[in-house]
Amino acid sequence: MKLSSKIFNSHPSTDGDFFLGMKRILGFKPKDLSVYKTAFLHRSMNQKDANGNPMNYERLEFLGDSMLGTIISRHLYNEVPEGDEGYLTKMRSKVVSRKHLNELGKDLGLLKYVESRIPKTHFGENIHGNVFEALVGAIYLDRGYTYCEKFIQNRVIEPYVDIEQLEGKVISYKSLVIEWCQKQKKPFNYNVYEDTGKDELKHFAVKLSIGDRLMAKARATSKKKAEEKASKRAYFALQSKIENR
Repeated sequence: MKLSSKIFNSHPSTDGDFFLGMKRILGFKPKDLSVYKTAFLHRSMNQKDANGNPMNYERLEFLGDSMLGTIISRHLYNEVPEGDEGYLTKMRSKVVSRKHLNELGKDLGLLKYVESRIPKTHFGENIHGNVFEALVGAIYLDRGYTYCEKFIQNRVIEPYVDIEQLEGKVISYKSLVIEWCQKQKKPFNYNVYEDTGKDELKHFAVKLSIGDRLMAKARATSKKKAEEKASKRAYFALQSKIENR
């Protein structure tokens, strides 16, 4: 009870709840609570600092992205002494992929701390990864490199970074298909077009042709997702050829 009293005496009641939430997520006490609050501040809040500069999580996201890449790079460098530059770069990309960062943000329940004028149901998947990176940036500013490394070690590396599993993890089926087509000197084409249909959200459809053959079709809410979905279908249709290249 004494510890709780100190916490709630040093911050307003809402800050006390936020402090305890951050302490649970971080695994240590935050010092400067304001920097963590900025890590969850969406630009729609239109807040500015004393100098009139915009206040939101985007700058911290930039910083956190750099810190995450540096710490993961160091871990891979130490753990895989036989890995060359290309291998290490590919492995790092798998750890810090947008999909993986979104999963991390979801696992930690970060979305509930986001302050926004936009309903949270309207956010895309990437909000989870964006806020996770902003949180890493906040840790670095508040506690420095050592605590930042400790957080990433506990929350990212130990539970999620398995070298053998990462080696078999595909980041982008589109990249694999394009690489195979280029090596085989086969022309390919992604024909993307708007396909709204009866859906409320705008959709895009794509037809992937390799040579004169239509390999796959797909449909999604963005061009990138539609291309990746079609590429995945084409990859499995060509898997034996691609893997034996």
